[in-house]
Order: sequence, then C-alpha cells, then structure tokens
Amino acid sequence: MEKKLKDLREEYLKIPIPKELNDVVQAALNEKPRKKPRVGRNILVSAAAALLIVTASVNISPAAAKAMSDIPIVEKVIKVITFVEWKEEANNSSAVIKTPAISGLENKQLEDSLNDKYLSESKQLYKEFTDSMSKLKEGEKGNLSVESGYVILTDNETILSVQRYTDTIQASSSTESQFDTVDKKNEVLLTLNSLFKDDRYLQVISENIKEQMKRQMAEDPEKIYWVEDDDFTAFKGIDENQNFYINEDGKLVIAFNSYEAAPGYMGAVEFIIPTKVLSDLLVGDQYIH
Repeated sequence: MEKKLKDLREEYLKIPIPKELNDVVQAALNEKPRKKPRVGRNILVSAAAALLIVTASVNISPAAAKAMSDIPIVEKVIKVITFVEWKEEANNSSAVIKTPAISGLENKQLEDSLNDKYLSESKQLYKEFTDSMSKLKEGEKGNLSVESGYVILTDNETILSVQRYTDTIQASSSTESQFDTVDKKNEVLLTLNSLFKDDRYLQVISENIKEQMKRQMAEDPEKIYWVEDDDFTAFKGIDENQNFYINEDGKLVIAFNSYEAAPGYMGAVEFIIPTKVLSDLLVGDQYIH
C-alpha cells in the first residue's frame, strides 16, 4: 500500500502544464517572463501533503492499514485550474479573461489540444478587446465590458463537463458559451453524435425543445422563444454541432447562446432533454441515464 501511494504521489507530481502555453501567454501580453502561476504548484503540494498524511496513518495504525486495503487506489487525478487571468481597464472599459487548463489526463494529445484551444480563445478575445480600444479617438469612451471565464458543470467518476463563457456588454448584452465533455475513464472527448446510434436524435431532440418552448411560453408570458412556424427567425432544430453538456444527474442539456433561440433579454437558454425521450436512440446508458 505504501509503495502504491508513493508511486501515485510521484506520478501526480510529474504531471506538467505544458511550458509552451506559458510562452504563448507571455508573448500575447508583451510582458517580461514571470514566475509560473502558483495555483498549480499549490494543488500539487496539497496533493503530496495529503498522500504523506495517509501514508503516516497506515504506518501508525494497523486498523487504518486494513481499512485502506479495502479502498481502491486512485489511478489518476484530473483537475481544471485557472492557468492565467488577464485584467485590463481603459477608456471606461474593462476586460477580465480567465483561461482554464486541464491537467492529469494520461492522453496528453487530448489534454494539450484542449489547453491550446482554451488559450487560443482567450488570446483572441484579449486581442479583440485591445484592438477595440486602439480604434477609439482621444478622449472617447469605449463603454465596453468583457468577462470571460469557465464553470465546471459536471465532475464525477465518469465525465468532466466544462463550460467556457463570455459575457459582453456594450449598449446591449450577450452571452456566448462553448462546452467540452470528457469521458474520464477512456479519456476521449464526447461529441453529440457519438452518444447516439444514428442521426434520428436530431429530430427527436428538436421536437422536444419546441414542445418545451411552447409550454414555457404558455406558463409564463414573460418568456418568448422563436418557435412560431410562420416566423422566418423560428427555431428549426439542432444540428450535430449544437452546444451540449451532460449534467450531474446524467441528463443531456442542450444550450443556446444569446439570440440563437430567443430575444436578447432572455439571455442564454438551456433545455434538459428527458432521458425517456432518448432511451431508444442512445448507444448506451453510461453517460445519459
């Protein structure tokens, strides 16, 4: 047991956040090299300390050793941390951009591709903000607010679902999000299409969402969705690239950005799809149940 814990500790401490990511951040911000963010190091130190405490308790107490022998060894620890945070204020405008990073995947190709994507998105958002500020005339106010961050929607033994969002306010407001759902056991990125036997799910989910839209509007006059058949802007249906995630209850959630399915005042909207509607179409029930 002690050897297994020691091996686990050594393996966890070896998990890197790619140096290339930090290099790109520094280049994007035109800053002198800084110390690596301490948050990642703190997590590793905490993990190491926890392992040492467990090891000590096993050596001291035979009862503890027996109890530990019945507990499966944790083979890997997958975490999402804030890799870098950018803040900028100028011309009555502000931007706060938090970039997540995933660590602990044995599939380094997947880990690096996700982290590269997150960093690229943040770089582009930061560039758009600074470009917007550079176009202002002297003394002109930008009146622009950009806030970008992430939310861990689901983190259990099977899946990790992460949402990256951007809230933009300038005269009006809008919210845009992207979602990634990772199978933690097999270390693959799940797509909406991969969850189903064939493409029949597209129509089934679309019809269910339309039903939910109409029911919500009937129950609450404050809610409006673009679902009327004679409206040229009406919601027609989802496609295989539709935003989605799987929540903690194992339910499929279809997500829409601002203005995609409803007026702007409704903001971003989501619909939980009942599993009984999908059960005959699913490849299996390991994700959605």
